[in-house]
Amino acid sequence: PVIGRGSRRRDVLDAVDRTIITALRANARIPYADLARLVGLSGPSVPDRVKRLEQTGVITGYHAAVAPAALGLGAVAIVGIEQSDDGDQDEIAECLSELSEVEDCWFVAGDESFILKVRVSDIDALEKSLGRLRKIPGVSRTHTTVVLSTRFEGRAALPPEGE
Repeated sequence: PVIGRGSRRRDVLDAVDRTIITALRANARIPYADLARLVGLSGPSVPDRVKRLEQTGVITGYHAAVAPAALGLGAVAIVGIEQSDDGDQDEIAECLSELSEVEDCWFVAGDESFILKVRVSDIDALEKSLGRLRKIPGVSRTHTTVVLSTRFEGRAALPPEGE
């Protein structure tokens, strides 16, 4: 993304952008006045910065963080999927996107073609979910790791500091 002041183009985020992103990741509802004080800018310039970060695709959205256990989703597994020789990755991905219990899906290099984060109510629901995964055309095998506890998740690193 190209971010910067005025007509000057830059390929990296500056310190103000990084601070805004960090603050918004901690609290997406932080008032612009508080953001302005935090980064040392005038009140009106902060919404412009945030809008630019949104328009360039750096900020992709806002959401409410919810405790999965409070929704009855107490079991998590990481599932690797091996694709059969005649499997089509786009068709498999489309089928995976239709399963609500698949929270994250990554296409990867290695023995497995896809790595999934599956979140369900309990082990019985996980077993049923794995059965549905194995029935997807092009899936030859699954490898499942059940998560015992979560130390942290949902964290994204900021890009390295610019020059």
